Amino acid sequence: MSIFYIIIGLALLVIGGEFLVRSSVALSFKLNISKMVIGLTVVSFATSAPELLVSLQAALDGHASISLGNVIGSNIANIGLVLGITALISSLDIDKEFYILHWPSMAIFSILLYLFLANDLLLNTTEGFLLLGAIILFLIVLIRRAQAKSKKEVIEVSDEVDDKLATASAFKIIMWLLIGGITLYFGSELLVKGAVDLAKQIGISDRIIAVTMVAVGTSVPELAASVIAALKQEKSISIGNLIGSNIFNIGSVLGITAIVSPIQVESTEILSNDILWMIGFAVLLLLVAVLPKTNTISKTKGLAITALYAVFIALTFTS
Repeated sequence: MSIFYIIIGLALLVIGGEFLVRSSVALSFKLNISKMVIGLTVVSFATSAPELLVSLQAALDGHASISLGNVIGSNIANIGLVLGITALISSLDIDKEFYILHWPSMAIFSILLYLFLANDLLLNTTEGFLLLGAIILFLIVLIRRAQAKSKKEVIEVSDEVDDKLATASAFKIIMWLLIGGITLYFGSELLVKGAVDLAKQIGISDRIIAVTMVAVGTSVPELAASVIAALKQEKSISIGNLIGSNIFNIGSVLGITAIVSPIQVESTEILSNDILWMIGFAVLLLLVAVLPKTNTISKTKGLAITALYAVFIALTFTS
């Protein structure tokens, strides 16, 4: 039954996330918010909803290891699995924003999380507000830099926003919002329950299940979207979007969760192993961006990144 709960929970999270994105974007159009701002803010927050609901549910149920493991594991999966597999299908180009804003911001958020947790083995309410404030600051900088670009570049920044949603009726928006909220809630409930039960059945910790199975599950939407785009040879695949997802996971998901319910570090491996892997993958991303061929993540680099992710999974389970 545990596997069944996990599968159904993941399916509901994917469905709920999609409906929440639709309703959020349609509502933003009704409020006359620009397409660019919708793409940089509303969509980013809505796509982080599965991680947020899972982490929040786990924290409220007293399973802090799942809260932290979900976010840390998702950040590792976004680079090691999603980016790696996408690059295997089609090489990716890197723009200057990667070096100026995206990667440095991800590094800062990752290090901040490590320092907060290492200080007292707790992510408290104050630190949650600091992370949430930092993500708001990041968004302000992101929007201002996007507004300073040419019209063509601004369109590319927001091309993930579906213009058809501008004509959605109020009834549809409400229905999408209800469906999204209900499915996300029950999806997070089933996923957390399934993960905890499975960990008990096979004799491993909540942390290991969270940093592997749960994390990969909540990264499925990013993986599916990136792989489909790569198969279609769409060059608009953005490394910045994956990095942005990592930043949102730390700033908004853990920030909001810590504000609602402070997160205690239950397993020392989160600090001594998992979060170091997360930072290590961030450093690896910078290295493959500049070596040996700058500004391109080739299929060979994608293979190396994916292989390292496989090593991480293997070591996590064997440890």
